[in-house]
Amino acid sequence: MKKLLALTILALVASIGTASAAYKVGLLSDLTGPTSSVGGPYADGIKAYVGWLNDNGGIDGEPVELIQVDYAYNVQQALAAYKRFTSSGIVAMQGWGTGDTEALVKFVAKDKIPVFSASYSAHLMDPAKAPYNFTAAPDYSTQGRAGLKYLRETWKEERAPKLAFVFPDNPYGSVPIPAMKEYAAELGFEIVGQENVDLKAIDATPQLLSLKKVGPDFVWTGGTTPSTAVIVKDAQKLGMTCTFLTNIWSSDENIFKLGGEAANGHYGLQGGVIYGQDVPGMALIRELSKDEPQMTHYVRGFVSAMVMCEGMKMAKAKGEVTGESIKNALETMRDFDPEGLAPAISYFADDHRPNLSVNITAFKDGKLEFVKTETLERKKEWLGH
Repeated sequence: MKKLLALTILALVASIGTASAAYKVGLLSDLTGPTSSVGGPYADGIKAYVGWLNDNGGIDGEPVELIQVDYAYNVQQALAAYKRFTSSGIVAMQGWGTGDTEALVKFVAKDKIPVFSASYSAHLMDPAKAPYNFTAAPDYSTQGRAGLKYLRETWKEERAPKLAFVFPDNPYGSVPIPAMKEYAAELGFEIVGQENVDLKAIDATPQLLSLKKVGPDFVWTGGTTPSTAVIVKDAQKLGMTCTFLTNIWSSDENIFKLGGEAANGHYGLQGGVIYGQDVPGMALIRELSKDEPQMTHYVRGFVSAMVMCEGMKMAKAKGEVTGESIKNALETMRDFDPEGLAPAISYFADDHRPNLSVNITAFKDGKLEFVKTETLERKKEWLGH
């Protein structure tokens, strides 16, 4: 009788453990720091996809449990959050900024925790330097090169177009500049200057006055939407007629709320589609958001979670879901289609760039307008640079 009771208790405990099992994933977010204007929507996209997945079977019947921490864009807080994640038994992580992603590289490699970062720095996509890092959008250098290629192809004058750079003086802002300068020279741009504008800037007049003297036709801005709005408004006040090419974190719907009419006529870069764009996956996003328009960053967060979970499914199909098995599965992913929400994604054991396809968007009449997808060659010499 005692033996039967013990077996019954063991069976009950096992069934409870099975019912409550979940694959834990850390979610590192900036909800209150200098990039919170884009960090919040991105995190919302991740949570929306995981919520939908759990309502529709999870990973072969097991749910994904997100453990979210707001680290306010502070590297030390990110390191503390990572300790909490690992002590909780995460098998993967959704990361955020360049500084914290770089600081965590050696830790996640040691612990074998695949990280889907929202930092698209090129060196973080080189497995020789960051073996457990993945992204769902191309690196900043690829994005910049694609944007420059589009501008050069559409340039009508015989003279070389003049190009300048404006970016924050931090790892995120500066990392793609050497690659873009090299490619710009190759394409035939004349590089005429560069200035630093902080992410929290409320005035960019001094920097723009310096650039106005050299008369650029195009100006790259590598900040976030609030700082870019300051730049385009101040440029308009100064009578500058240049066209701005804004990076992925400056190219969203808030540019019109913050920059007004000064935002019109410029271009932005995207790793995914615009909300409402006619692709298969948009129907699900519209359903989950109750047809309330979401920012482009939300869509990209949604895709990041989708690709990570697909890797988890692939790992599960081959056996156990662990950080190492997820990494190995992802490195066999070929032309995965995130329902049209982003270009098809492939990873390789020696190359973690998801693709080299960048969506060009125009800022027109107070809204974002898809122009074309610019796809570059997967050159080995560009990996990590």
